[in-house]
Formats: sequence, structure tokens, C-alpha cells
Amino acid sequence: MRDQDALLAKAGRPAQDALRLHPIYRGKVATAAKCPVRNLDDFSIWYSPGVAAPCQAIQKDPELVWEYTNKANVIAVVSDCSRVLGLGDIGPQAGLPVMEGKALLFKYLGGVDAVPLCLDTREADELIRTVQLIQPSFGGINLEDIAQPRCFQVLDTLRADPTMHIPVWHDDQQGTATVLLAGLINALKIVGKKMSEISLAMVGYGAANVATLRLLRASGLNIENVIGVDSSGILHRGRSDVEAQQSSFAHKWELCVQSNAGNRRGGIAEALQGTDVCIALSKPGPGTIRPEWVQGMARDAIIFPCANPVPEIWPWEAKDAGARIVGTGRSDLPNQLNNSLGFPGIFRGTLDVRARTITDEMCLAAATELARCAEDGGLSEERIIPKMDEWEVFPREAVAVAMKAQEQGVAQRKASAEKLYAEATVRIRDAREGVHVLMREGLIAAPPDE
Repeated sequence: MRDQDALLAKAGRPAQDALRLHPIYRGKVATAAKCPVRNLDDFSIWYSPGVAAPCQAIQKDPELVWEYTNKANVIAVVSDCSRVLGLGDIGPQAGLPVMEGKALLFKYLGGVDAVPLCLDTREADELIRTVQLIQPSFGGINLEDIAQPRCFQVLDTLRADPTMHIPVWHDDQQGTATVLLAGLINALKIVGKKMSEISLAMVGYGAANVATLRLLRASGLNIENVIGVDSSGILHRGRSDVEAQQSSFAHKWELCVQSNAGNRRGGIAEALQGTDVCIALSKPGPGTIRPEWVQGMARDAIIFPCANPVPEIWPWEAKDAGARIVGTGRSDLPNQLNNSLGFPGIFRGTLDVRARTITDEMCLAAATELARCAEDGGLSEERIIPKMDEWEVFPREAVAVAMKAQEQGVAQRKASAEKLYAEATVRIRDAREGVHVLMREGLIAAPPDE
């Protein structure tokens, strides 16, 4: 009991530190110069009158914008903050700390400059139009924390829009799915099971699990062996409530029709019975998934309770109940299945070849490389995925994505794997070292002692 109390106390520490430190630093990202300013005369080069020359050059040849500006390395993190972490619809001001944190991760892990844009709207059309209008300033768009079904409408509309010339990506869908697939690839290796043969319970069927299922199916998962659960219970052909809303929740109705070959009914407990794998992206716990339900899973069960900030069941509870491998979305627990392992490297590779979109195949390539990185370092029940401090993972992932983009014909720049790896390494190393230099010089102050 004492050990569990200590683990719970440790799990609550990040929230306490966040409240203490956020007011001190007043944000996490800021604009920094990347050109030299030897004296004020240099502004005649970087601004007026000298800046007119590159402006005129870009006007004649729009492709020069990639060479003469930072467009090739800057993205917008766009959100209406209607589904933030495990907090829900908290509004654009309350969601800003999350988007700033996202921008910090982009920079430190991927060398990508990111601008947080929290929009005061709940209208899909306004989100879509905003992204269309701002695209000249950015090399890519990261959609974040947008509630369904709006998130599907925004992403699908923008990806299909012929006037969009930069990639639009929804990290809660594609990023989460990529990292979960990488973790599951290695977890299945450890327990000796095949993707094509496993049974899977999906607890929660929001944006993340929709995209996860799509990637898992592309990797060989049999849809008939999937049992989905939403807040009203197991999804099956008799769910008239879902059928009545299929125009808004088409993905959920498709799962009702295509999955659950045994026509199982009930709730989470019944969905988990005898299954090999559980992927949960639902209501934060603890207690959303109970230990006695995990006991009913198959031998060598794999469970990924990934709700934030608190997983649906604590890992030690799942382990005591018989699960062999457990992964969560938290950085302070083993097997962190966090999309932070995905989006920095994926965007790095996407930007480096100026890809027009981020395809599912690019995500699959990233997942495969992530799994390979973990395997190269040695797999175990508590190491199915690399850790965020293994910085070399991100350039490797970037190269895999960039090469797949070129293979699929969606890249506007061609480069070899060797050249791409060298470029990504420099970008990421410089971003990390920049933070460390500022800390050493005292320009970023050390956190005060408690």
C-alpha cells in the first residue's frame, strides 16, 4: 500500500510543479532572431530598403519563398481548444498553455518552429477558412485538440482542398495512431502474437482511436476481431442511436457494421473479456477500467490506457491484474506512448522535402522506424517504444517519412537519405543546444528551489 501511495504522489508531482513554474516563466516559447545583427546598419539588409529585393524576387518566382524566408521550417498549431487533453472544452485562453507546450516540443525535439494559434470559434467553416487564409506564412498546419465530429470535417476538407499547398495534419488522430502502432508492433513481438490474429478492444472511439484503427488495419489487423466501446457501451449493429447520427459520426457507424463479429453486447468489462489487446483513449481515470476487468483478458494481455492526464487504469493495477505489457501517455511512467515521439520527427521529414500532404503511408513508415529504434536499443516489457531523450530517434523518423513522401510523389524536393539525415541532425541539434546555451548564460533562468 505504501508503494502505491508513493507512486500516486509521484504521478501528482508534475501538476504541482506546473502551477509553481508557469507564472515564473510566463510562457514557454518566444521569437528569436536567426540572422546576425552586427549593428543597426544591418537592418537596412533585413528590413528596409534591402528587403525589397527578395520580395520582388519571390513575386517573380513564388517558389523562392522557401529559400528566402523561414516558411520551410515554421508551422502553425491551430486549435479551438474544444477537447484539450483530459480537460474537455476549456476555451482558447485556457488551452493556450497546451499549445505553447506543443510549440516547445516541436522546437526542442524536431527543430521545427511552431506558432500557437488558439481560435475563438466552434464553427468548422471558420477553422477551415482561417487555415486557408494563413497558409502563405507557414510550411505546415498542425491541428490540435478539436472535438469530433468537427475535427474530421476540418481535416478532411483541408486535405482535399486543391488550394492548400502545404500539409495539414491532426496530431490527435495521426500522431497518436503512429506512436500506438509502433508500441503495439513491439509489444506483439514480445508476447509472440501476430497482428492479423489478435482480438482488440478499443475503449473510447474518438478521433485518436479512429485513426489508430485505420493504421492498424493497414498493418494487418482483422476488423472483425475488434470490439469498440463508447460511453453508451459496446458498438454493434443494433446501436440505433449511432445509426441515427451516422451523418455526423460516420466512422462510428462503420465500426458498428464492420466489427464485433460475435455481436457482443455490454460495456467495457464485456468488451475486454478474452481480448489480447486493449487500447483506451477515453475518460481519464483511475477507475475507468477496473482491475477485475483486466483479469478477464487473454493470457499475455497488452493494455494501453492512454487518457491524459490520468490513465484509465494505473499501470501497477493493470500489472497486478495480469496484464503483461502496459503503456500510457505519461512521461513519468514506463512505455510512454505519447505522440511527442511522432509529430516532431514526422513534421521534420515532411518539411525537409516540402511534402504537400502527410499520407497514412508516411505515418506507417514513421511507426515502423520508431519500432525499429526501440528494438535496436533492446526490447523489454517496459521498453516497447523509445524514450523522448533518445534524440537520434527523431532524425531517423524524419528520414523514413521524407523518403516515403518522395516515393509517393508528394514531395516537392528530392534528397538522399544520407543528406536528409545530416540536415535533420543539424536542425535538431542546434535547437536543443540553443536552449542549453541560453540556460548556461542565464538568459533562461534555472527553476527556483521549492
